[in-house]
Amino acid sequence: MNWKARRQGALPGTVFATQIPDWHYIRGIERRIAAGLDSKVHSVASVFISRWDRAVIAKVPANLRNRLGIAIAKPTYKAYCDLYESARWQKLVKAGTPRQRLLWGGTGTKDPSAPDVMYVEALAAPDTINTIPEKTLLAFVDHGHVKDSMPRDGGDAEQVLAQFAQAGVDDSALAEQLQREGTEAFDKSWNDVMDCLRSKVEQLKKAS
Repeated sequence: MNWKARRQGALPGTVFATQIPDWHYIRGIERRIAAGLDSKVHSVASVFISRWDRAVIAKVPANLRNRLGIAIAKPTYKAYCDLYESARWQKLVKAGTPRQRLLWGGTGTKDPSAPDVMYVEALAAPDTINTIPEKTLLAFVDHGHVKDSMPRDGGDAEQVLAQFAQAGVDDSALAEQLQREGTEAFDKSWNDVMDCLRSKVEQLKKAS
């Protein structure tokens, strides 16, 4: 999918770094309704944040480090809100369809020089889920503060993304890279699990 399309409001279906509730989900629900099936399907769309920052930390000036992930998340949340205010979605609401929720992943700070709760504080927003690592959760309980929720209009994201572009970061190409790497990583994890299960099955067969 075209990353720039997402920034303009056309939502992609499966982008590793910026998964968001999308038209694919809506089309799936519409097809279920047309087939006479239950439209009450609970789902999340995952957005991996810290990987953006890790990918560029050695390529950008100090004033831009650890800012890309949040800058990506802000317009993603705006697109999420826009989608659920659309007339197409409102038709599904009448059928009792639950909203697909936006899930922030990769929210533990990887850079030891950065605030340990910066992602948690910046990503607080209605109708979202945060898969906070235990270490980060405990740090937030100890000294975290949420002043405001994520801005509905995307806040300063476009200006920050423009600064990254000036620094030579192509967010479209990076999105494709992260999606490819993420897919490969998830595929490997799935295959590892399946290999383990097959091995256990063979062991049980020999033991029986």
